[in-house]
Amino acid sequence: MFLSWLKNETHVAADLYIDLGTANTIIAGRKKGVLLNEPSLVAYQKISAGKKRLLAFGNDAKNVLSKNPGNVFMQKPVRDGVIADFESTEQMLRHFLKNPIVKNAYSRPRIIVSLPYGVTEVEKKAVVDTCKFAGAKEVFLIDEPMVAAIGAGIPIKSPLGHMIVDIGGGTTEVAIIALADIVYCEGIRVAGHRIDEEIMDYLKREKHFVINESTAEEIKHSIGTAMPKKDIQKAIISGRDLNTGLSKQIEVSSEEIGMAMSSPIEAIVNSIHKAIEQTPPELVSDLIENGIVLAGGGALIRDLPLRLQNEVRLPVRVAENPLISLAKGGEILLEDPDLLDKIQLEY
Repeated sequence: MFLSWLKNETHVAADLYIDLGTANTIIAGRKKGVLLNEPSLVAYQKISAGKKRLLAFGNDAKNVLSKNPGNVFMQKPVRDGVIADFESTEQMLRHFLKNPIVKNAYSRPRIIVSLPYGVTEVEKKAVVDTCKFAGAKEVFLIDEPMVAAIGAGIPIKSPLGHMIVDIGGGTTEVAIIALADIVYCEGIRVAGHRIDEEIMDYLKREKHFVINESTAEEIKHSIGTAMPKKDIQKAIISGRDLNTGLSKQIEVSSEEIGMAMSSPIEAIVNSIHKAIEQTPPELVSDLIENGIVLAGGGALIRDLPLRLQNEVRLPVRVAENPLISLAKGGEILLEDPDLLDKIQLEY
């Protein structure tokens, strides 16, 4: 009986899953679902050269920025899925973990954190140290594509090959998974934010019209498309005339926005082609049958599945609720310590 108990205790369940995303930080609890989903934002004031005072985080930072646009600045401490500013990320995580909903669930939690595939040892250490300084008892690191695949319902333990394309805020990762292992992964720093930037650059270049990032994101979701010539729609957007400096509104079409988005989408298509070329021959037939599963916010771009299907010649489906595929995968891992032990990263 003692040996049986010891065996069961070998793999201890984790308490919290954290998706430390470029756009949003999501925290899910074991048997509690998503506890927190807030922007990965920090609001700060400049004190002197090289010094700043952190004021607010997440939704609070967004509110502070809207009320004090003159002397308050915004920072995204996580860029391209990895920590860019250690101090700001630590403070932000401390704030999120002190949220009553999270803290009341677990005081010194064991935490799973998902990271982009292929992060360096230095980046891994930064995440582990940040979580421990923020109050974690133990930290497990997992590859994001694996978590996304689990959340998208892909049977990762199967010997058959499956492809997941996770289009997040900072990175897009194309992974081939079989036997609970990543056979190949192509990660590119082209995703939601890059698409927003391309829309902003296009309007500035072609229409001498300046919009902010939130307007670019809004227009991407409302009329953005992966197939500019199909089902053309129009919308009115607000911004600033580059020539006069005055605020005004203009009409834009989905064809124009789709053209602005074409370069990053082409980069995603190319990364899928490259992944297929690098896939072992014995798994290619599995991909032909199982197709491609899209996850992440970018999966919701209009006509993206059709564009990929036409160019890659594989069936494409979007995961159920792709925005929270990582959170769903994290929740499943919280319930399965044996699987967590099998796929966690060493550091």
